[in-house]
Formats: sequence, C-alpha cells, structure tokens
Amino acid sequence: MPNIKIENFQLHYETKGTGEPLVLIPGFASGAWLWFKQIDFLAKHFQIITFDPRGVANSKISDDSTLTISIKTIAEDIAELLTELRIEKANILGTSFGGFVAQEFVLQHPTKLNKLLLACTSFGGINHVLPNTEVLKAFSSTEGLNSPKRIRRYLEPAFTKDFLDNHSEIIDEVCRLREENIVPETVYLQQLYSATGFDTESRIPQINAETLIITGDKDTVVPMQNSINLANSIPNSKLEIIKDGGHLFFIEQAEKFNQIVKDFLSK
Repeated sequence: MPNIKIENFQLHYETKGTGEPLVLIPGFASGAWLWFKQIDFLAKHFQIITFDPRGVANSKISDDSTLTISIKTIAEDIAELLTELRIEKANILGTSFGGFVAQEFVLQHPTKLNKLLLACTSFGGINHVLPNTEVLKAFSSTEGLNSPKRIRRYLEPAFTKDFLDNHSEIIDEVCRLREENIVPETVYLQQLYSATGFDTESRIPQINAETLIITGDKDTVVPMQNSINLANSIPNSKLEIIKDGGHLFFIEQAEKFNQIVKDFLSK
C-alpha cells in the first residue's frame, strides 16, 4: 500500500486509472472507502487519487503523537501528496467535511486547481444552516465510536427514509466499510472541533475556478440551502440538485452522480 511520510505519520493513498487527475476528499470521520461507488467508474476516465486523512484507517498516527488534525492540515496533506505524485494541477472533489477541506485547499493553493466540485457541503460560519437536534446528537457523542451500533446510528440519518427501507444491503455494506476503517476518538474529536469553527464565507468569492456544487434536496445533515448559499457566493459556479437525494446521494444515486461528475470534468 503506497504511503508518504508527512510530519510524524504515514499518509496512505491509492491511485487508479489514467488521464486528468481527480482527488476525492472523503467526508467527516471517513476515509477512501467512502468512494466505493465512484472509483471504478471514474477511473475509466481520469486518474483517481484517494486517501485516508491523517489519523483515519490506514493513515495511522502513533499513540504518543501530538499531531494536529484539522481542515487546514488535511488540505496541506493534499498539497504534499500532489507534490509527491508530481502533479501540478488537479481536479478536486470534496464531500461534506471533505468539501470544507476542498475549499481550504483551493484558497491556499489556487494554482494547483483545475476544476472544483463541492458535494453536500457548506461555507460554515454563522450563516451555515444547521440540521435538526437529533442529527446533531448522532454526531456529537463518541460513546462506542467504532462499534456497529454507534456507526449505524451515525450513518442512517445520511440516507433518505426510502433508501433505508429499500436498500438494506447497501446500508449494511457502508456500515461494514466504516467498521473496518477505524477512527480513533482523538481524531474524531479534532475533526469535529475543526468543523465547528470552519468559516470561508468571506473568502470563497476569491475562488475563480470553474465550480460545480451538488446537493440532495432531502439532505438532513447539511441541508440543501447551504449549497444554494455556496452557489450564490462562488462567482464561476453551477448548482446541481439531486431529486430525492439524501446526504450520501453519491451512494444512493451513484450512477447519476458519477455521470454528472464525468460530464462536468470532460466538457
């Protein structure tokens, strides 16, 4: 498994396919596994780069590590990874928390970006539209963090009720993948703390790259209005709304999402 040394940990990454580079940034407390519905299809058209963020799954940190885990440090890790792979410019796709990372990466390294895709995410800050209390509770507790019961309770709100009722085998697979990719409590809490303080609203008008913002109209984790607000703030952006899509619409409606990504990057 390929790794690069950054500070005092090994960043695990994988590449697949050839062509224009596309970095996939996973969401909160997730790793490269989150893109299991995207990698094979998109690798037929692009060089796909996935990674486990610092401290997550295969990008382990030592028990005595004092490594800082934040949106900014993960963004810098992506810059280091592109340098390691000798890639000058890449397309960037970030989902949810990964969309926070994508925004920070672009603002810090605008010359390294080709096109930007932001899925089910927000610019944060005081104008971020919050989910309901039950969803917030599912995220805030760390009790039994890597246990099957806790993982399922955390993941189920990310899907629509219809998908939960009719696609139990996919829900089971998503839960299994998360169980296999451990997220230590200290890593979880540092990501959570970084997310609660995230705010790019005043800076994102600086993003000049062609940008696609994608959201599900039934997203209860990062409500759709957040994506509308993003589209109104990024000058060269387009908004795509997935009908009947929950927070993880790229899993629920993978074929549609994958085609949208391909078409945007290929035109």
